[in-house]
Amino acid sequence: PARLTGSRWNGSSSALCGIPSIPSRCSGNSSALGRILSVPSRWNGSSSALGSLLGIPAEAPPAALGQHPPPVATDKEEQKRLLEHRPDQPAQPRVLRIAIIGAPNAGKSTLCNQLLGRKVFPVSKKVHTTRCKARGVVTHEDTQLIILDTPGLTNPLKAKRHNLDEAMLTDPWDSMKHADLVLVLVDVSDHWTRNSLSKEVLRCLSQFPHIPSVLVLNKVDVLKKKFLLLEIATDLTEGIVNGRKLEVKSSPKQDSRSSVKLPLHPTHASPPESKVPGSPFGQEKNQAQEGSGLDKSSDAGGAGTGEGPEHHGAKDLKDMKGWPHFQEIFMLAALRGEEVDTLKRYLLMQAKPGPWEFHSDVLTSQSPQEICDNIIREKLLEYLPLEVPYGVTQVTHVWEEGECGELLIVQSLLVPRESHKRMLIGRGGRVISRIAQEAGQDLMNAFLCEVCLKLKVEVKG
Repeated sequence: PARLTGSRWNGSSSALCGIPSIPSRCSGNSSALGRILSVPSRWNGSSSALGSLLGIPAEAPPAALGQHPPPVATDKEEQKRLLEHRPDQPAQPRVLRIAIIGAPNAGKSTLCNQLLGRKVFPVSKKVHTTRCKARGVVTHEDTQLIILDTPGLTNPLKAKRHNLDEAMLTDPWDSMKHADLVLVLVDVSDHWTRNSLSKEVLRCLSQFPHIPSVLVLNKVDVLKKKFLLLEIATDLTEGIVNGRKLEVKSSPKQDSRSSVKLPLHPTHASPPESKVPGSPFGQEKNQAQEGSGLDKSSDAGGAGTGEGPEHHGAKDLKDMKGWPHFQEIFMLAALRGEEVDTLKRYLLMQAKPGPWEFHSDVLTSQSPQEICDNIIREKLLEYLPLEVPYGVTQVTHVWEEGECGELLIVQSLLVPRESHKRMLIGRGGRVISRIAQEAGQDLMNAFLCEVCLKLKVEVKG
């Protein structure tokens, strides 16, 4: 399939990735988006990130980053030493702290794993797989990205229903306090929620309006009707991206073969309530020189002009479906890794001068036991029905190196009822065997060593 790839962005790839998996037969060999939309080739002082979405011709995509992420240490003390050890520093270090927020099951952990290049965060189709905030570390040349993977934003009622800790409610907010940039992830395959941000997400953004935010539309490969992406993007941004208003107008002639039905025209945002104080579009000359999609003056501390998007009250949020202060939009398929490198390059570009927080051999702030527990719990969520996996307690009895250098792990899974035990074991032990096999394989990929995992199922005393 043909893809819309990013334009060049100040010497790097475009911030806005293309739409994966648009068949080449749509509108001949060119995108229907590019055919019906007329957008200036210059946007925000550099090659258009949004223009990539809208079909502006792009250069060939750059080569892959070629990252070889380090394995996670299997010894708890070794991992602790790495975390406490004074980080190695390049001559001119750069750093960016990124918070990823969104509704439960939007694909936050999947995106984190793809950015890291190794699976260290649990992934499941069920909600609330991630139970606490954890940090992933990407070290590339002189730049370090610190990725804050957070639980999905939820409310106290839902937290009680799923037997969730109080940290599930507070961790996303705590992560925002330490972030330089926030990625808001939306699952576009969910037709019930894709056209509006949840009230929890809007409240979180409203509480930290000075932190630059970027909209990331995930699972676009699942969306068959690609023209819906324009409608979704418009709804989620309130029709405004980086201070510019996006006007959707009816097309006089619509091609039934086209994957897009509506043309989109960017104009300067004129309504006072939509105008962002200190918007980079009031400083296009400076932006052209800097070539960045983010307002350089609006960092996490509000340095520079000291201005940023206005604070929205509870009454304003009640009537809002989207957030009008997003700096950029990305569209990708995290599970397949499509266009993740484009987002990664953008994040590397946004890093600011500053000391590294982690040693270059650190991939995650989690202990090896935490990674093991999370991976096993991922499989429990995958293979057990309804609320059953949320009541399982994990107890590790053995964690040691074997004679041949393999990692030996023995863990008990405690369930509240005998019926749950039968479900977990499965007929002929098939379910528990499959869980152990798949979890062991994931642990081998994380630790880069042989793993012998043995699981026992018991009823809680």
